[in-house]
Parts: sequence; structure tokens; C-alpha cells
Amino acid sequence: MNAIDRLNLLTAQMHLEPAEDSLCPKLSPRQRDSVFVSPAVLPNGKRISLLKTQLTSVCERNCFYCPFRAGRDFRRATFSPDEFGQTFIALHKAHIAEGIFLSSGIINGGINTQNNLIDTAEILRNKLSYKGYLHLKIMPGAERGQVERAMQLADRVSINLEAPNSQRLQQLAPLKKFTEELLLPLRWVEEIRQTQPAYHGWNSHWPSSVTQFVVGAVGDTDLELLSTTQYLYRQYNLKRAYYSAFHPIEDTPLENLPATSPMREARLYEASFLIRDYGFDLEDLPFDQTGNLPLNTDPKLAWARVNLSAHPIDINHADRQELLRIPGIGPKSANAIITARRQNRLHDIQELRGLGINARRAAPFILLDGRRPAYQATLW
Repeated sequence: MNAIDRLNLLTAQMHLEPAEDSLCPKLSPRQRDSVFVSPAVLPNGKRISLLKTQLTSVCERNCFYCPFRAGRDFRRATFSPDEFGQTFIALHKAHIAEGIFLSSGIINGGINTQNNLIDTAEILRNKLSYKGYLHLKIMPGAERGQVERAMQLADRVSINLEAPNSQRLQQLAPLKKFTEELLLPLRWVEEIRQTQPAYHGWNSHWPSSVTQFVVGAVGDTDLELLSTTQYLYRQYNLKRAYYSAFHPIEDTPLENLPATSPMREARLYEASFLIRDYGFDLEDLPFDQTGNLPLNTDPKLAWARVNLSAHPIDINHADRQELLRIPGIGPKSANAIITARRQNRLHDIQELRGLGINARRAAPFILLDGRRPAYQATLW
């Protein structure tokens, strides 16, 4: 196989690996010159074409959900670090791929595989002078020194927990060790950021860190997933948790299980952002008796209906954290309200619209000049 044929094989299932923000609700890879890239939004807001791929689809692990698991019958491909570096740079110079997300199947253990990923990154950065975006995977079982070296080369690093705890992980990936192989490297990332000078990182910045969970394959609850997410945000300074609704893959042990609802994935993202950006705690979220979020209502609206319907928030007196509790108001619009009311009190709903607020969502839960907006009753 030539390099492009191998690359196509290696990118074929990478839509299952969330990375950065897609520009569309669903992944829409485009094909240019026989190479798949994905439109993506980087952490700094820049839009690029991102190549999501791996060094090899050969893997010695037997994760029950994974299309690349050991023993599964499909055509596999492998790049050496130098081959991959040369192939990607050719695509980059041709303006086909602007950035890269690089993972790998595991061969001869996580340490050996991590060395191959680091070698590839060093070739790209040092030999081929690639200055663009690089998201580098940390392999299960990688050593601390390898984690630090990856952080010196990448704009973002990620370690996929896959499950919210060791019990669920054993049902998904029995050869992986939750604490020693997955959680510990995430802790190292934050320790390195806190103890080592930032100029040791790529472009004098330490990379952000993210993780991924497979949702719904083994009875995991939203409460379990979000409990771990909250811990990672607050203890490990995680930039983002990605949730991947389970989809059964043919010729895997979980092939006969039903797919997880995309709406469940969406509700998890909404709740995750409430914890990360809006000051919500796990106890604020509207879990049902099974430990899951309602699918028919977003969690912020569900919270507001219980807590704000009878006790609306006065827009002219609320602090930022109180404003963030109101449906239709996010971090930017909360800041806009605070800035605007330094000049004048806000008197009507049209002024809120002018500040970029979703007034229709906010109206049932607010006061303006001590009064509910006049048309509030028609919004239910």
C-alpha cells in the first residue's frame, strides 16, 4: 500500500474519537485528494482542517467497544514515525491538512507506543519544522517522563478514561487499569503544569488536557460520568470532557447492544458545561432516581423551573453567578449585562435582546425593575 492508502485505512474509524469542536452537530469529514480531514475549531477559536489519524491500527488490547481491538478481522495499516512525518508534511504543504490529531493502537505496550508517538512529534517539530496544531495522545501506561516530553511538543494532550470508574472500565476494556494507567497520567499533566515553568512547553505554553468517555454501553449513569467529570475539572484542570454515545461495532463483544441516544450525549455536554463554566455543582443537576438526566429538558432549564419559577432573579441586582443560573444567559451575556447596567438600569426585555440574550428563555425567571416581564405568562 502507498502512504495515502494507509492513511485512508487509519482515518476510517476516527470519527469515533472526538477531538476539538466540529463545526457541525455531526462530524462531516470532507475528502480532498483521497484524504479525509475534518473541519474543527481549536481552543483559541481558530478554524482549521484537522487530520484525525493514528500511527497504526494494530493493537494488542481487546477493548470490547473498539473497532481496532485485537482479534477483529479487518485490514490494518502502520506508519513508522518518519514515514508519517513525511506524509503529513506533504499534506500540510498542499493545504489539505492544517492540523493533526495523532493517536495509535498499542504495540509492545504503552511505553513503546508512546515512544513512537513522541518520535513522530519530534520529527514533525524539529526535523520538518512543523509549527501548526498538534493534539497528541497519551497511551495507557505511559511514564511520567514521556508525558512531560509529549507536553513539550503538543498544543493539546489527551488520555481517554473511557469509563467513569474502574468497575465500569472493567466491563468496557478489561486489560486497562483505571487508576494506574489512565487517571495517573492525567494527574501528572496537571502536576507538570503547576510545577514546571511554562516556557518548557510548546511555544512557551503548557498544553491543555482533555479526556473521553464512552456513554451507555455498560450501564454507566450520568451521575457517575458527571461526578468524574466534575472531579477532573476541579482537581486536574481538565479543559474538556468529551462524551461519545456508544454505537455497536460489528465483530466486537458489544455488537448486539443498542446504540445510545444522541440526546443523552447532548445532555451530558450541557451538564458538563454547567459545571465547568456556570458555577453549577453536581448536586444542582436534575438527576432522576436512576442517576440519569431527563432527555426531554436541558438541565439548566430543569433546574430553573424548580428553583426560579417562584423566586425570579432581578437582572439589575444579581451578581454574575446568579445571572449564570438564568436560562438564556451565558458567560458572555452575563458580562454584557453587568457592563450595561453600570450606565443605566435595564427596564425591558428588548434591552436584553440587544445584549445578545435569549429573552424568550430568560423571561419566566427574571425581574426587570422589580417586575416580571409583561408577556412572561405566554412563554410556557
